[in-house]
Amino acid sequence: MDFGIIGQAAGLFAVTNIDDILILALFFAQGSGHRGSAARITLGQYLGFAAILAVASAAAFGATFLPESAIPYLGLLPLALGLKAGWQAWKDRRDTSDENNDEPVREGPKALEVAAVTFANGGDNIGVYVPVFATSGTGRMSVYALVFLLLVGVWCAVGHHLATRPVIARTLSRWGHVLLPTVLVGIGLLILIQGGAFGIGR
Repeated sequence: MDFGIIGQAAGLFAVTNIDDILILALFFAQGSGHRGSAARITLGQYLGFAAILAVASAAAFGATFLPESAIPYLGLLPLALGLKAGWQAWKDRRDTSDENNDEPVREGPKALEVAAVTFANGGDNIGVYVPVFATSGTGRMSVYALVFLLLVGVWCAVGHHLATRPVIARTLSRWGHVLLPTVLVGIGLLILIQGGAFGIGR
C-alpha cells in the first residue's frame, strides 16, 4: 500500500475542506434534539461531496458537466439557504413572542440542504481536484476518492463533537440561529464575488 499517496490525499482534503467543520458544527447544533437529524446531516454531507468528486472526476477525463464559468454561480445556493434560515429564525422568534414564549417547533437541517451547501462551498475544490486527478491515473485517483470519502465521515464526527461540547453547545444554542444564516450568506457572497459572478469584483 502506498502510504505516500494516502498522506497526500488526506492533506489535500484537510486543506480544501477545513471550513466545512464550522458549517457542520452549525448544522449539527441546529439539528440538536431532532430525531434522525445527525444522520440526515451526514447523508447530506456525503451527497454533496460525492457530487464534487463526480464533477471533478468527469472533468479530469475531459467531460464538462459543469462549465468553469458556472462555478461562481453556485454561491446562489448557500446565499438562498442562508436567507431562508434567517427568515425562519426571525419567524420563529416572532412566533415565540406571540405564543407566550413557547418554544417553536423547528425541523433539523434537511439532507438536500446540507448537500447543496457542501457542493456550493466545494466549487473551488473542483478546480484543485481536477488537475490532481488528471495527472494521477485511475488507480491513484481511486485512492484519492476513497480517502476523501473516509475523511468526510471524520469531518462529520468532528463537527458533531464540537456541536455537543458543553461550552460550544451553549454558545451555538444561543447564537446558532444567527450564526448559521450569517455564515451561509457570507459563503454565498464570497463565492459570487471571488468568482466574478454577475460581473462583481471585476
